[in-house]
Amino acid sequence: MKKAILYTDGASRGNPGESGAGVILYDSHGEVLCEITEYLGRGTNNQAEYKAFIIGLKKAKKLEIQDLTVKMDSELIVRQLKGEYKVKNEGLLSLFLEAKKLILQFRSLKVEHVPRKENKEADRLANEALDER
Repeated sequence: MKKAILYTDGASRGNPGESGAGVILYDSHGEVLCEITEYLGRGTNNQAEYKAFIIGLKKAKKLEIQDLTVKMDSELIVRQLKGEYKVKNEGLLSLFLEAKKLILQFRSLKVEHVPRKENKEADRLANEALDER
């Protein structure tokens, strides 16, 4: 049984504008399994948040993680994934549906909203993607 904690963040300079994703995956002992910095091209901040989440889930699956806790500072995305908010934006719907499909591939997956200050490392990686492009 492999457990992990995933922190994800998306960043966009301009909304829409250039965007990037930052992902950090920790094992159950707090050791870093991987860090991902990915330039995403042009998009909104919410699109970048979803893409970072999707990138993180795909990496966790590849590492054979079965039980995952995801922490992110986007309250909108967390509430949409939990079914508390409907996805009304067409630009987010396909990303939402892809994310929901990926979630089903895990034995257990919990999504939690965290304050921005608790997501600094993923934010740093998302911004690095923009700086280094």
